[in-house]
Order: sequence, then C-alpha cells, then structure tokens
Amino acid sequence: MKRILKYREVLSGLIHLLFFALALSFSFMFRFEFNIPPHYWTLFLQSLPIIVAMKFVIFYYFAVYKASWRYASVSDLFNIIKASTVSTMLLGISVYFLNLEIGFPRSVIFTDWFLTIMIVGGAKLFLRILREEVSTIFTKTGPGRKVLIVGAGDAGETLIRELKKYPAMNYQAVGFVDDNPSKINTQLHGVRIYGPIDKLPELVESLSAEEILIAIPSATGAQMRRIVRLAEQTGKPFRTIPGLDHLIDGRVTVNKLRSVEIEDLLRREPVRLDSSAIERFLTGRVILVTGAGGSIGSEICRQVIRFGPRVLIMLDQAETALFQIERQLTRYAELPGRLVAKIGDICDEGRMAQILAEYKPEVIFHCAAYKHVPLMEFNIREAIKNNILGTKILAKLAHRFGVQSFVFISTDKAVNPTSIMGASKRAAEKYLQIISRTSKTRFIIVRFGNVLASQGSVVEIFRKQIQEGGPLTVTHPDMRRYFMTISEASQLVLQAASIGKGGEIYFLEMGEPIRIVELARELIRLSGLKPEEDIQIIFTGIRPGEKLFEELKFKEEDMLRTEHEKIHQLRMNGFITDDIKQALEDLNAHLLDAYSEEELRRWLGKIVSEYSSGVNLEDELKIEGGRNGRT
Repeated sequence: MKRILKYREVLSGLIHLLFFALALSFSFMFRFEFNIPPHYWTLFLQSLPIIVAMKFVIFYYFAVYKASWRYASVSDLFNIIKASTVSTMLLGISVYFLNLEIGFPRSVIFTDWFLTIMIVGGAKLFLRILREEVSTIFTKTGPGRKVLIVGAGDAGETLIRELKKYPAMNYQAVGFVDDNPSKINTQLHGVRIYGPIDKLPELVESLSAEEILIAIPSATGAQMRRIVRLAEQTGKPFRTIPGLDHLIDGRVTVNKLRSVEIEDLLRREPVRLDSSAIERFLTGRVILVTGAGGSIGSEICRQVIRFGPRVLIMLDQAETALFQIERQLTRYAELPGRLVAKIGDICDEGRMAQILAEYKPEVIFHCAAYKHVPLMEFNIREAIKNNILGTKILAKLAHRFGVQSFVFISTDKAVNPTSIMGASKRAAEKYLQIISRTSKTRFIIVRFGNVLASQGSVVEIFRKQIQEGGPLTVTHPDMRRYFMTISEASQLVLQAASIGKGGEIYFLEMGEPIRIVELARELIRLSGLKPEEDIQIIFTGIRPGEKLFEELKFKEEDMLRTEHEKIHQLRMNGFITDDIKQALEDLNAHLLDAYSEEELRRWLGKIVSEYSSGVNLEDELKIEGGRNGRT
C-alpha cells in the first residue's frame, strides 16, 4: 500500500511539472500575442527549467502532490494558491536581483501565477466533477424519493451536495423552504428555494414531496416546535439533522439524519463555555468522578476527558455501567493509565480511602446518589446511607487527603423537599457547607432539575409505554418539571466548578417548566400517532414524595449573578444551628442500623426543617397561581 501511495505521489509530481511548463509557456505566448521575439524565446528556454524546478520544490513543501485528485476540495485550492504565490514572489525577487540584460517581462510573472492556479486547480476540479458525473450516470437507480428540505443555509447546502454526490441513496430534492426573503425564489445547486416555512403543508402537496428533511442544526426549541407542527400537518415522514451540540465534528452528512426527538423540541441555545477557565481547572490534573456509570456521571466523564486530565478515575458500584463508559472513553485515551475504572461503594470508607491514597485526586465530582423519588420513600435507610452518609464519608476523606475541589451534584428537589430523596440531598448540602468552613478543600454545590433521556427519566418511561401501545401514565394534569439536556447540565457543572471558591451553592438556569402531560402528547405525535386516539393518556395521582411544581431556591436564599449567564449563585441568609451540626457529625452506619424507619424520618426532619412529607395540592396550586399572577 505504501509503495502504491509513493508511486501515485511521484506520478502526481511529474504531471505537475508538465502543468508548470504549460503555465510559463502560455504566459510568454499571451504576453507577445503568440509571436515571441528570438531574444525572449532564448530567455524563455533558459528560465523554463529553473522556474519549473523552483515550483516543483515549493509545491512539494506545501504537500500539493499528496492531495487526492478524486476528492479535491477548497482547502486543496487554497494550498495551490499559497504555493503559487510563494513561487511567484521568489521569481520576482530573483528577476530583480539577477538584473538580466534583457528585462524579464513583469506581466509574464503575474500571468504565470494566475495560469498556474488555473491549470493545476482546474485540472483537479475537472477530474472531481467528471468522476462525480460519471458516477451519477452509472449509479442512478430512478427518479428517487422526493424530499423537501427545510432550511437553505449552510446545513441545507451541504445536505443537497451529499444527496447529489451519492445518487444511490435514491433521494430527489424537489425544493428548499426557508424564511429568509432574500433566498426565496432563488436556487441552490439547481434546486429552487420556496418560502416562507409556514407554506410547508401546501408545498409538500404541490411538489408531491414524500419526505421532509429539516436542515437547521442551529434552530431553537421554539423554532423546531413550529417546523414540526407544520410537518405533522402534511402527514409525511420527517427527519432532522442533529443540533449543533450533537454535531461533535461540526459536519453535516446524510447519515446523520434521524427522527425528530423530544430533545430537539426543547432545544435551547448552545452553552457558551469559558473553556480557558475549565482548562485551568481540569487539564493535567487527577480527576475522580463517582457514579461514573450513571447518566450525569458518564456525561461528566465525557466532558472532562476532552480537557486532557492527567488521570480520570471513574468510580461506580455497577460494573456493567462502568464497563460501558470505560469502553466509550478508551478511544480518547492517549496515554496508558489515563483512564482508571474502579468498582466501589462510596459508603465503604476503607475502599474510598484506599483509592484516594493511591491516586491522590485533585478534583472530585460526586455524582453517585439514589435519585428515584417514589422508590426512596420506601427505602429511607438506604437513601440516608447513600446520599448523606456516603457524601459525608467522601467529603471527610477529601479534606483528609487534601483534595483541592469537591463538586457535589444536587437537585431542585432539595428545595422545600417533600420527598426522602430531596431531603437527603438537602442534608448533604448542609454537611458540605459545615465542613467547608474549616477545610482547605473547596466544596461546591450545583443544583439543577430533570435531565432529558437520563436513566429512569419520564421521557424514557413514556417511550417504553408508547412502544407497548400505551397508555401513558401521568400523575396529575398540572404536574410540571424543569428540563435540560444531559450535555448542557454537565457542561455547566464544569463551568460552575471552575468559578467556585468554596462553600457556594449554584443553580443552573433551567428555562421555563414544562407540563408533563404536554410532554407526553408531544412524544406520541413524534411517534407518528395521535394523542387520545391511538395512544391514551391516563392520570394516576401524585405518588409519595412528589410535588406538582419544583423550586430552584429557598425564600431565604438570595440569588446572585455570576460571570456566566446560565449559572446563578445562592446565598443563604440563615445559619446552620449547632444541634444540626452535631446530628450530622454523629451520623454513622451503626446509628442507621439502630433507628427504625420512623425514627430516621424524624431525624431527617430535624436536620432539614423545611422537609414536609405530605403534599397539599390546593396549597401548591394557590402558590403557582400567585406566581403566574406576579409574572
């Protein structure tokens, strides 16, 4: 294979020698209108081998001969322009210093530069066009499936090029539809642009389109919802290019087309990160992530690895989940030992001490927790053990081993909690605020709401119920929740961690809360079905520990701005009493085993005075009504 590649490179170099000679020859001919005087003819013959040799070396330096002819691109053309420009500059300098008796025509120098670009670049472009056209002739299978492309921007342009490049895919673009008035009634790659997008249903009918392709990766959630509503009216299938935050390599290709998902409809502006601050926080350091096999923990691992930590330690007690994230991240690992997967329980103090002593992590992201609200109502002992005692054990070890930063992943359910899960997370917050006052370790708390497509999330439950033919179970018609994508939440956690000084509670901007029943209806429609007709929605009643509306902060907490628009800092005006401090310090495994579940519930109520195990629907609806009235 290497010998073949070398042969092709040599052949390419020889062909370029011919091109250089042709460019200089035509430059002299054009200068003298194809009647070159004898003395200039002599000058041409003397200078030809020198100029051709000089160009050969310079074009070799710019790796022009290595570029593929079949897939010539704009970057290849720029390379040719750069090489030709350097050659022309050297030629001009040489002519000036040689001070030839017969002056070298200056117009020849410029014409040679232009013709070199045209001949070399044109030949490669011609070969690519010829290959693609011949390929189209021999691979064309018929008229193809008629598609209408929504969006005539960069993504739409790339998509139509892909469709034309690979005719075997059997797609025929019958038009674009766009809102930009300057594009309407123009053409893109020979395909007409219609508009505005509101005319999508009638355009699908008039153009006999069989499918709709949405090519606007920068579209917001509101824009996507509008387009999907119009697409649903047509009764035709529709697919989309992923959003910008999922186009990791930034490239739009046909094989990235997929069905529209609920995440697309809730899409927000891509997170703008201060990457330099995160790099200073993570690059070259030893990072430990607990709960690394979970939804948030695994995504934080994916984000962390991009910033080049010296070692990333992934800790989880679930071996299958840990194995999967290790396999996913192995491709990023450049150095042996950079990724370390450890099985362990955060409540096992000996095991945790062993890991911290061996690897000496500088930053800990504590994601491990029990998060299922109704389930924890009937497993209070395990909830307190894992969410409070486990956090306490890890925090004390972080202090003992001199960990620089400890980032705790909390939840909006910790605010005025009505569930064991929420109260346990609030108690863990309080312990970290206590220990941060006397420790050199920076303890940082980050709160946020539900994440889409996480394990056990309402979205995943609804998708499963749709696959089974329904019905979709919603607890209450007024149930609302805040949502954000896993990638957005994880990126903002890294950003908050990079700006935290220690002892702060941050909460992430979650946007507007979404009615769960509307989420259910949207998922049914995206599955090509009709709510209440094909799939029923039933209301089952609020489960133990659930609230109608989640809150992001206590009324005693002041909200402060940070340097990032989507991250807010909370400042508690009250204080943590000595008896609460003592109760948290006294918590251990023996105490947990000694208490009954009712005693544990009372103990938790003492630690978290805001905890209320009952939900008064009338009160919640009145509170929500008051909020809406104020806004």
